[in-house]
Amino acid sequence: MANLPNDLNEATIQAIASTQAALADGQTRLQVELKIPEIKIQPIARQFIFDGFADLGSRLRVFFPDAGSAALARRDWGETLFAIRGISDVQAAIQAEDSTFIFVEPSAVEVQEVEKLCNQAGDRPVILLNPQLEDISIIGIGYAGRQLRDRFLSTLQSCYYIRPIDDTAAVFRAYPDTWQAWLETDGLYNKIADFAERPSAEALDKVFIDADPASNADSRPVKTSFLRDLQRFFNALSR
Repeated sequence: MANLPNDLNEATIQAIASTQAALADGQTRLQVELKIPEIKIQPIARQFIFDGFADLGSRLRVFFPDAGSAALARRDWGETLFAIRGISDVQAAIQAEDSTFIFVEPSAVEVQEVEKLCNQAGDRPVILLNPQLEDISIIGIGYAGRQLRDRFLSTLQSCYYIRPIDDTAAVFRAYPDTWQAWLETDGLYNKIADFAERPSAEALDKVFIDADPASNADSRPVKTSFLRDLQRFFNALSR
């Protein structure tokens, strides 16, 4: 069973292992989610792709949200055997010889293009690294939004997920392990619950309150900086 990572490097290593395990089990539409809004995705994407999938060579295709971010990756990563494209590039169409596709931080703005490319990929593996596809202000909560969720978003499976809730708690999943809730007690993080599927906010509130009855929405630490809380989170893990 995987334990909580001590830093982003270890989290990325875990994400690679979880993704490869899910692919080996035949899953083909995967999400890797590091729910930390302030992190820079480029270095994480580079480590994830180069350490985990670069051996696919020209059979790998990497997509960024737009031509600018794709060009920045090509500049910073140097020459690669695999293609790096913006989602809407004229050269972005799926090719018969492509075997695996990685989308780096696609947003809800690109969700239609992502769905189209995933459909073109068929049963070939698709990995979404830190997707931000479910922005209600863009995809909506009405009939069209429900259709999109049922038709496409519900087909994506999280094989790696980490989200600090504050500097004392976290939600974690590393395939093939269960979804888990972790809580800091006396300077050490302990797993306090397992879930068969992604837990709801209500389910998490219950397990954290049950684990610490004195806790409630008013007494928990106020979150002023997610990045600060993440650093405290990793610092606590490495004690």
